[in-house]
Amino acid sequence: MKKWNLVVDVALCHNCNNCMLATKDELVGNGFPGYTAPHAPHGEGVLRMERSVRGAGHHTQVAHRPVMCNHCDDAPCVRAGGGAIRKRDDGIVVIDPVAARGRRDLIDSCPYGAMVWNEAEQVPQNWFFDAHLLDQGWPEPRCVGVCPTGALTSVRVEDAGMLERARREGLRTLKPELGTRPRVYYRNLQRFDRLLVAGSVLERDGGRLECLADATVELQGASGETRTTTSDAFGDFSFDDLPLDAGELRLRVRHPSGASLERELHLANESVTLDDLIFG
Repeated sequence: MKKWNLVVDVALCHNCNNCMLATKDELVGNGFPGYTAPHAPHGEGVLRMERSVRGAGHHTQVAHRPVMCNHCDDAPCVRAGGGAIRKRDDGIVVIDPVAARGRRDLIDSCPYGAMVWNEAEQVPQNWFFDAHLLDQGWPEPRCVGVCPTGALTSVRVEDAGMLERARREGLRTLKPELGTRPRVYYRNLQRFDRLLVAGSVLERDGGRLECLADATVELQGASGETRTTTSDAFGDFSFDDLPLDAGELRLRVRHPSGASLERELHLANESVTLDDLIFG
C-alpha cells in the first residue's frame, strides 16, 4: 500500500517561513472534525524552524530545517495515547481532538518535541500532514505547495520504494537510534549534525597577499583515509560531512608550483576554519 512521506532538503531551505505561515493560515481558528480542533493563534506552532551555524568569517554556513510530526511507524505517542492518537493506513498520525482532550501528558510522549499543547482547546496537536486536504483530493499538503525553493516534497509510495529512494539519495531521518521509523526524511542533513573544515589559501606577491586558485588540498584522517579538493578562484576550499570527534587530522596544501605546507587539526565537536595558509 502506498503511504505518505515528506522529504526536506536542508540545502534548499532559506528560512522564508512560508511553510509555517501556510500551516497557521490553514489551521489557526479553523476546526476540522475528526482531524483537529482550531489551532492557537499565538505560541509555538506545529511546524517550527531550527537553525545551525558552522564555520567562521566568510566561511560561515547557516542552515535551516523545518521540524514537524514525523508520522513514525512505531510512534511512541500512539502507544501512549490509548486510542486518542491513531496511525492511519496511509502512514499519517492523527490526534483525535475529542478523545485527546485533557491529555497534556501526551506532549512528553513525542521524543522529537513535535507535539504542542493548545491551552484554549485543552488538546495536544501535531502537524497531521494536512490529511483533511489530502482526503479531499489535494495532491500535497499546503506547506509543500507554498515552498518557493522546492525544499519540501511529499511522496506517496510503498515502503520498499521509499526505503530505496532514501538509500539512493542519501536521505536520513532524525534520531534514527530511537527506532521510531519516521516518515519525514532529510537531504543534506550533514549541515546540522556533521562538521566542516574550511579555509583560504593565499600567496605573497610583491608584498601583497593574493588569493591562490587551483591549489590541491588534502585532508587525511587518523586511519589514513584522504579526501582531496582544489581551491577556487578566491583561494577558498572546504570539506563537509565530517563526523563529530574525528580526532587528529592532517591538512596538506600543494601549490601549483609544487611547494607545500601542512597543518595539524583536532576535530571534536566544532567546525574548523583556517586563515593562515599562506605561501611565501
